[in-house]
Amino acid sequence: MNIKQLRRHPRRYKILRWLSQHPVWLHRMMGWLYLHTAGLRNVLRWLKGKLGWMQKFNPFRHLQIIDWYIIRKFIGTYIYSIALIISISIVFDVNENLAKFTQYHAPVHAIIFDYYANFVPYFANLFSPLFVFIAVIFFTSKLAGNSEIIAMLATGISFNRLMRPYMFSCVLISLLSFYLTAYVIPHGTVVRQNFESLYKNNKKNTSAENVQLQVDQGVIAYIQHYDNNLKKGYGFLLDKFENKKLVSHMTAMEAQYDTISDSKYHWTLRDWKIREMRGLREHITSGAQRDTVIQIEPTDLVYSKGQQETFTSPELRDYISKQVNRGSSNVVQYQVEYHKRIASSFASFILTIIGLSLSSKKRKGGMGMYLGIGLALSFTYILLQTISSSFAIQANFPPILAAWVPNIIFAIVAYFCYRKAPR
Repeated sequence: MNIKQLRRHPRRYKILRWLSQHPVWLHRMMGWLYLHTAGLRNVLRWLKGKLGWMQKFNPFRHLQIIDWYIIRKFIGTYIYSIALIISISIVFDVNENLAKFTQYHAPVHAIIFDYYANFVPYFANLFSPLFVFIAVIFFTSKLAGNSEIIAMLATGISFNRLMRPYMFSCVLISLLSFYLTAYVIPHGTVVRQNFESLYKNNKKNTSAENVQLQVDQGVIAYIQHYDNNLKKGYGFLLDKFENKKLVSHMTAMEAQYDTISDSKYHWTLRDWKIREMRGLREHITSGAQRDTVIQIEPTDLVYSKGQQETFTSPELRDYISKQVNRGSSNVVQYQVEYHKRIASSFASFILTIIGLSLSSKKRKGGMGMYLGIGLALSFTYILLQTISSSFAIQANFPPILAAWVPNIIFAIVAYFCYRKAPR
């Protein structure tokens, strides 16, 4: 009799004891179910045998008790540090903006659900590398201070094996961080910026003057004045060129963007006129109103500070591709934002290796020194991100390199820390 069969005896005893306290009809029903589900049990056993190879793709099969112990410590400390710092940030933000909320009569519901409900994930994700580093330094130093790291290494666990639960935790954090940055936070940023424009007097740019852009190959559009609140442009021109010769010239007093259309690029032109050049002759048509498709959107005409943060990653990629095809120069900050979202997700791995390498050795003086080093390195990482982004926007630095420079520099630091880590 094996261990599994021995374990079943207490269970069978409890089931028989429970049945003895109930009427006979329940015994018969349980027996009937047992007999008629035998086929189903056989099918499940057969499937388990046939699909056993899928266990190779189970990411949890290599995790043992010690791994789950470290993962719980890591994730728990990470969440605790986020909750602590964000709570402090909310207190300071309320203290700073309470007068403005009162002055502009901001509703309590809007303050909570439109502003702070989107404030928390934005700043928590922005400083996620800092929280990861602090969490690793904090709980690993505590493990080392309690001689738990020494005990793990003494049992034959290598430093590389010790890193497994840390890397697994980083995978979870990085996937969550990228999903939030790429798909969730941009929608919340739109709501938060609209709240700030209404109740904090952070007025957004809602108009543009003398906008000229390339709509398509050989098609140039010009709008004298555009009002983003009304989604309407005045003094609209559209010129088409073939072999560097003007073949069509369209003018309209007003151009209204259709916001309720099922597809994009729908405009309604009023008081329009089209001049078509046919050799030495011209063909002129005009009318009071015309619905047409022009590959222009309101986001192409008006730029406001932080607008790149309001696009999801697929929208950002499409916008960049469209602007590059048009030859627009106002696209660098969008490219930096797109690459930075990917690079920031990998920062957790680099900072975790540095934090684990620094704090896994038991030293006198506790964790204070490591927390100080951790804070300094984390703020240096954020500072490098800001500096490299500014270089890309102002000094024609390649956007992809600007996004990855902090990771490259800190990867080198992580390598040297890893080489010096206790074995």
